[in-house]
Amino acid sequence: MSDQAAAALAAFGYELGILKRIRRAGWWHAGVRDPESVAEHTMRVAQLAALLAAEEGADPARASFLALWHDTQETRTGDLPHTISGYVTKPDPRQITADQTAHLPEASRDVVRAAVDEYESQESVEALCAKDADKLEMLLQAVEYRDIGVNRVDGWIDSALKGVKTDTARKIAEAALTISPLAWRER
Repeated sequence: MSDQAAAALAAFGYELGILKRIRRAGWWHAGVRDPESVAEHTMRVAQLAALLAAEEGADPARASFLALWHDTQETRTGDLPHTISGYVTKPDPRQITADQTAHLPEASRDVVRAAVDEYESQESVEALCAKDADKLEMLLQAVEYRDIGVNRVDGWIDSALKGVKTDTARKIAEAALTISPLAWRER
């Protein structure tokens, strides 16, 4: 690997670190003072994507990999809440990813771009599981916030329920609404 390629990968690594500091902006609308970061959200999305894919008979590693890249564009845009629609056109994730990866070595550039394209195309079972994991993570987070006293989360829950496509995600979402976020401690 050339010094230039190594520097490009290091620079991209620094850019990805911004995701640890970017907060999920929509939760501020609900009154959450310190919402989770995009990176925190992405970790649970990737974990859930693997579980959904396993249950759906798809490739858990691939679904998790797609989920890892689903919000990386937010290093350039920040987390854009749904309330921007009508005012700002949502940027194309593929274009942002192309810009982000323009200086990366070919193998790294291609693997990231392919993952974002597959996720955005929503044609593979793994991409559907990754997208469902994104919705399911939002629902779980909404229930957790509601459990600590944030009352205005119903819109996020409803959106998540309407957005999931796989049977597995639908069943998990319905179950999540009937149990405590601390149910795991009782098992």
